[in-house]
Amino acid sequence: MRWSTVPIRKVAPPIPAKIKFDSNESIWHLSLDQIESETGLITGKKYAPLKEAGSSTFCFDTTNVLYSKLRPYLNKVIIPDESGIATTELIPLRPNTKIIYPKFLTYYFRSKNFVSQASHHVAGAKMPRVVMDWFWEHEIPLPCPIEQRRIVEILDEADRLRRLRREADAKAARILPALFLKMFGDPATNPRGWDMTTVGDIVRATDYGTSTRASDDGSGIPLIRMGNVDYNGHLDLRDLKHVQLSDSEVARFRLQQGDILFNRTNSKELVGKTGLWDADIDAVAASYFIRVRLDQKQVTPTFFWAFMNCSYIKKILLATARGAIGQANINSSELRAMVIYKPPLDQQYLFTNRWKQIRATIPQRIGDQTDLDNLFSALLQRAFSGQLTAKWREAHSKELLAEMEQQARLLNLPLTKKLELAP
Repeated sequence: MRWSTVPIRKVAPPIPAKIKFDSNESIWHLSLDQIESETGLITGKKYAPLKEAGSSTFCFDTTNVLYSKLRPYLNKVIIPDESGIATTELIPLRPNTKIIYPKFLTYYFRSKNFVSQASHHVAGAKMPRVVMDWFWEHEIPLPCPIEQRRIVEILDEADRLRRLRREADAKAARILPALFLKMFGDPATNPRGWDMTTVGDIVRATDYGTSTRASDDGSGIPLIRMGNVDYNGHLDLRDLKHVQLSDSEVARFRLQQGDILFNRTNSKELVGKTGLWDADIDAVAASYFIRVRLDQKQVTPTFFWAFMNCSYIKKILLATARGAIGQANINSSELRAMVIYKPPLDQQYLFTNRWKQIRATIPQRIGDQTDLDNLFSALLQRAFSGQLTAKWREAHSKELLAEMEQQARLLNLPLTKKLELAP
């Protein structure tokens, strides 16, 4: 059963909503900056009277699909959850629900293949916009409604998992600094009056990692690079390179449980990101890192790691970073000179234990989001090539044939004598 392909204009013409809002009524004013790229999540809804809207706007309702023609690579498309007015940088499509499900159309617009095509059919250099003649004539693959519904069900579940992962990651990113501030107070003001010292006074060693290049064939010991520590200080070990070192070099650079990885060289906004080594593998750090070994009779690794990742210290690191555009540096001497407060060791241990208990309740690890995003992207590609529902299609051939004939009549498409199974 081969899918028809139909111009977008034929299944979802540009029809805004016909709504008469009261001029003093507070309504949703939708702009592009409220729409999150890729996901279509809405943040920071703005409500205001209709009279505050500009002239370049249109009304929309929940039967519209809104697609951003500006910078199509940002992939902004939504089905609104309430009526409002929007900037004309969005296109108000009105899907014919007898032929195409709004969510099916939305997922298609988010697919990698469509985003790539739209990004190549633009006008304007600084503010590229989709060429509308191309957009309306673009042929969209059109399975019959029952198969569209099946595709949407699968993609909805994958999207739900993506959102749960994102929520878990956001929860983890909020909890650590909140717990730290609750137990120790803001380092900017030291409200508990903890003893003050410098990083240099609480470390046993600060050593640069190896400058040996990663091996081309994947042989050797894992090499921890800049990308293996994220901005919030969490390890991401999915993409590991390896390096060939002598036994003496491995002994010199090997990471130990509790080591701190301080990123000394990076872009200005990322320099100083700090990870805690707690992985159960042998590895060495690259020279972009300073490997910090703490005097654990004074500070615990988890306390120090949390201290280095609090917002106040990140501001200090940003101000300390030196260097040219695109590359900044904080050296070992500057790191050792940083001032740190030092709560009693038993309080630091209590913090460590509480953080471990909380982390155990957060599903999996931060970093899994990329895996789910890649999976979702792959599912989108399979969905619109027919591969995602191929076996399901074979099992439901009779009802699909009946719907395809009805769909063809609605679209004034010719009926073929024999409908072949799509690959």
